[in-house]
Amino acid sequence: MTESSTHRTIAAVWRIESARLIAGLTRFVRDVGLAEELAQDALVAALERWPGAGVPENPGAWLMAAAKHRAIDRMRRDKLLEGKHQELGHMLEVQGRGARDLETALDEDLGDDLLRLVFIACHPVLSSEARVALTLRLLGGLTTGEIARAFLVPEPTIAQRIVRAKRTLSEAGVPFEVPRGEALTARLASVLEVIYLIFNEGYSATAGDDWMRPALCEDALRLGRIVAGLVPDEPEVHGLVGLMEIQASRARARRGPSGQPVLLLEQNRALWDRLLIRRGLQALERAEALGGARGPYALQAAIAACHARAGSAEQTDWTRMAALYAVLAEVAPSPVVELNRAVAVSMASGPAAGLVLVDELMADGALEGYHLLPSVRGDLLFKLGRFVEAREAFALAASLTRNARERDLLLERAAACARPDPA
Repeated sequence: MTESSTHRTIAAVWRIESARLIAGLTRFVRDVGLAEELAQDALVAALERWPGAGVPENPGAWLMAAAKHRAIDRMRRDKLLEGKHQELGHMLEVQGRGARDLETALDEDLGDDLLRLVFIACHPVLSSEARVALTLRLLGGLTTGEIARAFLVPEPTIAQRIVRAKRTLSEAGVPFEVPRGEALTARLASVLEVIYLIFNEGYSATAGDDWMRPALCEDALRLGRIVAGLVPDEPEVHGLVGLMEIQASRARARRGPSGQPVLLLEQNRALWDRLLIRRGLQALERAEALGGARGPYALQAAIAACHARAGSAEQTDWTRMAALYAVLAEVAPSPVVELNRAVAVSMASGPAAGLVLVDELMADGALEGYHLLPSVRGDLLFKLGRFVEAREAFALAASLTRNARERDLLLERAAACARPDPA
């Protein structure tokens, strides 16, 4: 194996194993920043040794062993940066563990540790941006540079965001534990929000030249599946996984030959990934079987399933979809949900019915500056033959979006209003 291929292997192993390493170490050092530092030391050791010695048969176990040795050496050398030694010494004395016992303890069930790490990375004490960055760093195994490129943010900004997040967690004394009772529901909602934020940024990039960033979708799906495996009895986790699986199934059909956006109703459904659809429908069924049919993510998954089950836009059960959006608006009221409901109503009952709802949203002002509102309005006006108004709406939408691909599409639609298809 060449040195370059070895480095690629190390990168792949790190992406898979880093969260387990950091989770296992955090349980003992009680500092997620220090745990990540120790795991990084193990990665450096692999980069130094594997190109010459070869990739070990069980690379994950090798990294864990290296991380354990560094944790033990660190404890012996400086008593966990001096300020931790009394607390750690007491803990080890109470538990009757020496260095050898520590090695054994780090091999205990890592599932619980991984779940604890999920809840730390997504803790509500952090800002939304910090939670996303820290989750991708600790659980996704992404480098600071990879996160920065994914979100089109300068690398120093992401680095500072992660450092501040770790400091905030340390200063707040956030415990390394799985919340219980009502606290679990609230904290789990934060976890799911972070995962879906990551997915959405990959599915419809808010800025830049790319319509999609598939790697972020894949990271979010992987994180969602991990959490679903860790808390299998929580219906909303399965609802979210089902929603992401079904939405991700459309990826190949969402972009044209030159990368331009292809809207849902115009997509070639033969390009939709049937395996992802099956997995998504299974996850939705699991959520519903657990009593979570009215959960916000399960409802959105059920809406996505209406598209997935239809062979064409015309065959879609728009009436059911509009009804599902009405329920979602009750469970999780939001002007964005109302906008999506307006689209479903327009397909079920005609563009005039949808336009009434859209104009109410325009008058309300809650979505001012949100480019999809004038975009939807432009589409409905176009269908009603009100081309001058439609052109103005599409032009406004184009001026509001920060995504170059989407802007081009909206400008094309505005131009088409001056030469509408006679059909």
